[in-house]
Amino acid sequence: MRTYRVGPNVFGIPFGVCGLAQCWATAHAVSGTPRWPADTLWVIAAGVWLAVLLWYGRNVVRGGRLRTELNDPVFGPFVALIAIVPMFLGVALAGHARTAGEVVFGVALVLTVAVGGWLSGTWIIADLQLAQWHPGYFLPTVGGGLIAAGGSAALGHRTLAMVMFGYGVICWLILGTIVLLRLFTAPPLPVPLRPTIAIELAPPVVAGNAWFLLNGGRVDAVAAGLAGYAILMVLVQLTLIPVYRGVPFGPGWWAFSFSYAAAFTLAVNWLVAGRVPGRTAWTVVLGVVLTLGIAALAARTVRRLARGTFMPAASAVPPAVPVMAHRGER
Repeated sequence: MRTYRVGPNVFGIPFGVCGLAQCWATAHAVSGTPRWPADTLWVIAAGVWLAVLLWYGRNVVRGGRLRTELNDPVFGPFVALIAIVPMFLGVALAGHARTAGEVVFGVALVLTVAVGGWLSGTWIIADLQLAQWHPGYFLPTVGGGLIAAGGSAALGHRTLAMVMFGYGVICWLILGTIVLLRLFTAPPLPVPLRPTIAIELAPPVVAGNAWFLLNGGRVDAVAAGLAGYAILMVLVQLTLIPVYRGVPFGPGWWAFSFSYAAAFTLAVNWLVAGRVPGRTAWTVVLGVVLTLGIAALAARTVRRLARGTFMPAASAVPPAVPVMAHRGER
């Protein structure tokens, strides 16, 4: 019987759906497009998150990985997505049931910061080599912090939003230096991990979206600076298309979904902030294009799941890295 490992990177699926829902929610908030696409997608995201949580949890328990999952240098950073996704869901829920949404968001934020702190401490004392780093390391603190900033701003907690924005940006500066050094100077990432390079696009666009929520949707020096770096990262993504085409389809492909969805959301914000003529029509076009792209990704995922070929065999898990060992334990 074929055995496979369900890694926490499968939470990239509900994460990507949240990115799509956020794009439509932003379109509704800033340009008056219908609200129902976002509401529908939030429900789908919640259902997918719960289904993936049960699937993943069962596989972890059966594989005896409860004590080692967070310390895994390949998949450990993706565990943070378990808490990050509910932050999005809490903000969406708050639009219908304020107290319940605030509770969900608050609990998820605390868990996200706790996981980020634990992992950061682990990375400091672990015997990590440069070649073991990959852009997924942005998720616990950079992604979690900037998403928390945007969510806090959306709920009206400006001081908390500023705190989390600083948390995310400073972590981005620190981790971004390490990850880019690894990408520039170390051997190429293992093939299954190459889609994580798409996560390099996420920090500037997620920060840009959070900043628009913080500053009232105005174009200022911070917004412009983040947009400039985002443009560079978009061009990098275009350059890497031949690299991505050589990656077999699997859970790693969902690394594209949230990053690109956040970029589309930033484009929507800029259309409105820049008072671009026909901005509502362009907003709808962007939303439809993004929806079709993620729908195609979802359809291919469902087909592979039905055939039992979506998850790689346990022996095909990206090599290269044992579970982290603390310095001095070797």
